[in-house]
Amino acid sequence: MRRKVVIVLALGLLLAVLGLYLTRGRGEVKEEEVAVFPSPSPSPTATEIPPEPAPTLERDPFAPYREYMVRTHIQRRGIGDKRVIKAMLTVPRHEFVPPEYQEHAYADRPLPIGYGQTISQPYIVALMTTLLDLEEGDRVLEIGTGSGYQAAVLAEIVDEVYTVEIIPELAESAAKRLKRLGYAQVQAANLDGYYGWEEHAPYDGIVVTCAPDHIPPPLLEQLRDGGLMVIPVGPPGAYQTLWLVKREGDEFRYENWGGVAFVPLTGEH
Repeated sequence: MRRKVVIVLALGLLLAVLGLYLTRGRGEVKEEEVAVFPSPSPSPTATEIPPEPAPTLERDPFAPYREYMVRTHIQRRGIGDKRVIKAMLTVPRHEFVPPEYQEHAYADRPLPIGYGQTISQPYIVALMTTLLDLEEGDRVLEIGTGSGYQAAVLAEIVDEVYTVEIIPELAESAAKRLKRLGYAQVQAANLDGYYGWEEHAPYDGIVVTCAPDHIPPPLLEQLRDGGLMVIPVGPPGAYQTLWLVKREGDEFRYENWGGVAFVPLTGEH
């Protein structure tokens, strides 16, 4: 009896060993034999090179005032042209007013810039720019450079801006300011605005930031077919009418945009 038990146990052990050998022969891999590739170890702390800090851009301290000006005095009054809005948000108006008026730079009113001239209120600048319906490749003439603010706004939208100013001191200071602020596409000259700037005509748009008592014929002639001109017209020392003029061949169409108040156009004419 004992001999039978031993024989049975011996046969069972033999079968178990034979089964294990056959399993390995079929290519099956036990769980502990699966290769696992560890993630690369971090470099030792002593040899780590710390990353360079990202550059920090100092925020323009006047930016919140500029944003408030655009939101409150321009967009809420119906100006919706995205290009004009972007330009008004970009151009630093405080750079175009005398230091003693910088705290009022983003108020919606004109400010003195010397020599009896003013920088126009932001809403009027935005309105007149919108009325020109400008495209990037347009050529624009501005009459009355002043401090250069309107020219800078135009330069944020179009490729070519020409601006004339009759007062030599203002023409010189505006040209230097525009160059310093990076508006290389603006060409400025000390000229009588009544006669425009024929050398670079015709223009897709003309904006006049001082008021004659009639529309100067040379400006009409320098406007290209299909071009637009925005101009205040009226007697000096009183309210004027803002006109949008469109050239259609040899004819001109006039649209009244209401009352405004500008300094007069000066010069011998």
